[in-house]
Amino acid sequence: MTESLNGTVALVTGASSGIGAATAQTLAAGGAAVALLGRRGERLRALADEIKANGGAALVLEADITDPEQAKAAVEQLVADLGRLDTVVNNAGASFVGPIEDAPPQEWDRMIAVNVEGVLHVTRAALPHLVNAAQDSPRRVADLVTISSTAGRFARPGQAVYALTKSAVNAFSEAIRQELQPKRVRVGVVAPGTVDTELATHLRDGIREAVMQQIASIEPLRPQDVADAVAYMVTRERRVAVNEMLVRAAAQTW
Repeated sequence: MTESLNGTVALVTGASSGIGAATAQTLAAGGAAVALLGRRGERLRALADEIKANGGAALVLEADITDPEQAKAAVEQLVADLGRLDTVVNNAGASFVGPIEDAPPQEWDRMIAVNVEGVLHVTRAALPHLVNAAQDSPRRVADLVTISSTAGRFARPGQAVYALTKSAVNAFSEAIRQELQPKRVRVGVVAPGTVDTELATHLRDGIREAVMQQIASIEPLRPQDVADAVAYMVTRERRVAVNEMLVRAAAQTW
């Protein structure tokens, strides 16, 4: 049995495309008012219009979560406009791959800033509101979900720093899961395998072609597949906590 998200408010980071956009649409269809956080305002506004046209409620929050002040201000604006915060989906991510010896340090910095520091900034800003929501909502529970990766469990050549960042958020999530359990804030991680998103288009020439060749033989996950996993987590009755989901493309061997 699932619980309705009617009357709840959800925040999705990296909501302008891919997994984030699909997750926002899915949570909105389930009854949540959804705050769309990201840097690409035009895309966020288009998604908000689509959600509203389908009968949902959406708020655009244009911000860079690698800046702690912007992350905090976005969460404060959300609560001021929508009144509460029941669900957070830390989805924003950066992925650069390739051999460690010739990788530009700027790529490392970007992955650490988005995949680790961005999760920390949003989580810290959101936690007081999640705790409050768990105390006073009819559901008596709140949810914090972070999108990790199979790379956080199974490191592979060419993914050293990306795997480092995803391993970090896995460990962070497990620690705060134990801290927040008495306060009825559930903490979960969804770890997808290969997903058909635009992340691969950000890779360097040569690296991009090698990655596309590697995955050419499999049918990748669609963003909706990951969104469905998130929705499953956050709609369980409060006695149930799904803390981790590993979701691979069926033909993926790694």
